[in-house]
Amino acid sequence: MKLLADWGAIVVFFVTYKLVDLYWATALAVLVSMLTIGLMRMRGMPIDRMQWIGLALITVFGGLTLLLQDERFIKAKPTLLYGLSALVFLIPQLLGKALVLKSLLGEKIQLPDFAWRRLNTAWIVFFVVMAALNAWVATRFSTDIWVDFKLFGTLGLMIVFIIGQTLYMTRHGQEAQKNDPS
Repeated sequence: MKLLADWGAIVVFFVTYKLVDLYWATALAVLVSMLTIGLMRMRGMPIDRMQWIGLALITVFGGLTLLLQDERFIKAKPTLLYGLSALVFLIPQLLGKALVLKSLLGEKIQLPDFAWRRLNTAWIVFFVVMAALNAWVATRFSTDIWVDFKLFGTLGLMIVFIIGQTLYMTRHGQEAQKNDPS
């Protein structure tokens, strides 16, 4: 269900854009987002903070896109979401609190503290780069290219990044297991 929450609205947006237009795509993406979160809530499934933020952003920016018939609002939404994601990872790191990534994965993966800091920092940089890339593509290229980038470009970059993260964690996880006296 989490996969549907994360990717359902994006796929619906992409397909509807290709078949109809941006405004229908935006309206259906907002609807699918609301229905998905509503269904998750009815089933008692956990909804994390970023999913709520994503829902708020798609509702507000999608609503503005539809109300004002201005595609700039829906194009800005991913930039804001990536920027907020970077802040979610950055602020605890700057304040010396528990790293977000370690909080999410620390029970499943054993890594030295320096590796967690590097991974957390890599996610911050990744989100900043993705925000900048979305802003660049949204403002410099056609809507057709932006829609393709939104699905294929971001998905491809995310896969490459996660593979790199996995390789890094595997290497340092093996080192941590060798050095663990238990």
